[in-house]
Formats: sequence, structure tokens, C-alpha cells
Amino acid sequence: MENASVVTPASEAEVADIIRQAQESGTPLAISGRGSKAGIGRPVAAGLRVSSLALSGVTLYEPSEMVIAAHAGTPLSVLEAHLAASGQRLTFEPPNPAALFGNDGEQTVGGIVAANWSGPRRIQAGACRDSLIGVRFVNGLGETVKSGGRVMKNVTGLDLVKVLAGSWGTLGFLTEATFKVAPIPEAEATLALVGLDDRRAVEALTSAMGSPYEVSGAAHVPGGWNGGSADPALTLMRLEGSAFSVRQRVGALAGHLAGFGGHSVLENEDSRLVWAGVRDCAPLAHPDTQAIWRLSTAPTRGPAVVADIARQRAVRHFYDWSGGLVWLATSTEGDAGAAAIRGVVDTVGGHATLVRATLSVRTEVAVFHPQIGALAQAAADLKHAFDPAGILEPGRMGV
Repeated sequence: MENASVVTPASEAEVADIIRQAQESGTPLAISGRGSKAGIGRPVAAGLRVSSLALSGVTLYEPSEMVIAAHAGTPLSVLEAHLAASGQRLTFEPPNPAALFGNDGEQTVGGIVAANWSGPRRIQAGACRDSLIGVRFVNGLGETVKSGGRVMKNVTGLDLVKVLAGSWGTLGFLTEATFKVAPIPEAEATLALVGLDDRRAVEALTSAMGSPYEVSGAAHVPGGWNGGSADPALTLMRLEGSAFSVRQRVGALAGHLAGFGGHSVLENEDSRLVWAGVRDCAPLAHPDTQAIWRLSTAPTRGPAVVADIARQRAVRHFYDWSGGLVWLATSTEGDAGAAAIRGVVDTVGGHATLVRATLSVRTEVAVFHPQIGALAQAAADLKHAFDPAGILEPGRMGV
């Protein structure tokens, strides 16, 4: 893709013309914004790269309705600044990819939707796709499609809004996205338990999530994650809301978890810094020569999954989403652990995505968890319906 010519359409009509011409000539297309997550997925041999950067700007913002819409090339920072000026934010806490990929971390609206890019708050507020209420995009036939709207309502038939999120540009070129947003809470605090092993930590996290105290983040970082034996294991639970509510709920949650040992409390900026690290995979980002895997499984199975993988291969790890999301770092040697990791995950249920690896590894190893049977057929049928000539990001997701 690095050698492909780049075009930067300035309108949705121009995007449609480019894709129609590519469809007629059979020219494979790569789709990009600022390229902050270009290292995820198999490399694409594209004849042309279509950039969204000229399609920029907030197109609708109604603070009272808590809805915002923007063109796909709009920098995420611009969107967040609009929201912050009115005391609002995106609900799904999109991670900053700078630490993982060594770039400036600047992302676009289209990029976070294409990747369904979601952080620790997903455990409470849902993923990017759950906040996405409307999209406009151009499919592989050069047809402009609008799905959803600018208000929340029930969807009948195929929900294209949800289909586009996480499709990595393989189904269409996103031109506009509309999100529901939420107020920025007055306060946040993190209850931190120290020194728990993985199994006890996940027990504490799942107990906290089952409590009535509205935990918006639940993560465990094992001891020694930063290369030093003195680094303690930290089990983290975040609460957000009014200052009074947070104070009361932190106290109640500490009592609820008294059987897991002592605790400390991080407030406001200290809490935000901790969760930015969890969000951005900071515990595993360095050294940057290691492969990074993102595993999803049932929370209570997380520690056993890691233990089974560690018996076959040296790994570092931490848990998010009460243990249901497991981040692993391992050597890029051989298949970067694909056979061992996916063998374990397939046994217990879940999936494993290779988030970071060398170009040679990503060329040989399936980056996204392989689909089989009816699920694989459904994915192939969906791709054919949206992009019958297969010109959009061919091969990135393995279909």
C-alpha cells in the first residue's frame, strides 16, 4: 500500500466516482484517514489509496439532544473539543494508538468507526458501534448509502450502522458518522486493590461488576509488568458521577470487597492517568519489537487462558473488562504465538486478534480470528453484497 498513488476526494460524490471507476477497472483500493491504525490487519496490495482527510468537519451538534455528527476525515481531537466545550464526551473512550504503533496518535472519526475502536468504558457503556446511530458511506459499487439517523430509534431489517463499525473499510468508504454522546461526569475515582494474583483479581472484578455501584472500568495489571519485581499487582475499579455519588459508592464498594484485602483510592486526574494507560495498552507497549494480541473470552476464564498459553510460550499480560479482555505481549518469532494462542481460545470460546506484529508476520498469519462454517459464509456473503468486485481493502480481514 505504501507505493500506491493517493487521491483525496473533497466530497461524497467524488468518492462515489472514484469507487465506480475502480470497480469498472478492477483496481483494488486502500482506504485511509491519518493511518494511525494502518498496522492492524493483513497488508493490502492496492493500486490506489483513497484518503478521507479532505472530508472533515462537524456537520451537526445538538448538545441538548446529546447527538453529534461529523465527516469521516474529521480529527477525533476536533470532535472531542466540540463536545468538551459543552461538557460532553463520547461514551466509548477510544484508545490512543500512539504507544502501540509509535505514531502521533491522531485519529479520524472514520478510523475509530472502521475499527470499532473502544476502551475500558465499554464494559459499562458499550462499544463504538453502540454509540453510533447513523452513517453515510459509499459501497463497492460506488453507490451512496445512508443508514440510521440523527436520533435514537428502533431499527428494523439489517442494521447497517452496526455492520459498518468494525468492518475496517472492507464494506464501504465511510463519509459521515453520527454518535450519541454523554455528559462528562463531575468526578471519578479508582478503587485499587494491591497484590492479588490473577484468579483472585478476576474474582474481585466480577464481584464489583455484579454490585449496584456502577463500575465503569475493571482491570487487573499483574506485578512486575514494567520489568521490575517491585512493581505490585494492581486491581482497578473505576467509578464516575457526581462528587457525592462517587464518594459514597467508593466507600460502599470498598466494604463490598473487604475480603480481598486493603485498598487505596485514586481520585480525578490520578484516576484518569491510570485509565489512559489501560486504554492505550501502556503496560505492554514496550518493547515495541514484541507482538501484541487482544483476546476476548468469558471473564472468569481469563486467568486459565493465560496460564494455558504461558505453558507453551513466554508472555506478558493484563486484563480489562473484568478479565473478559486479555492483552498479551509475546515474541514475533515463528507465527508470533498464533497456533498456541488460538488453540487455547478455541477450546474455551472466544477470539484472538493480532493487534501488532511485523509486516512479515502479518503477511503469513491470520490477523483476525479465522471464521468457520456458517459464520464464514455469512461474512463472505456480506462482503459480496457490499463489494461484489472485491476492490475495497482486499484481504485486510482475510476475505
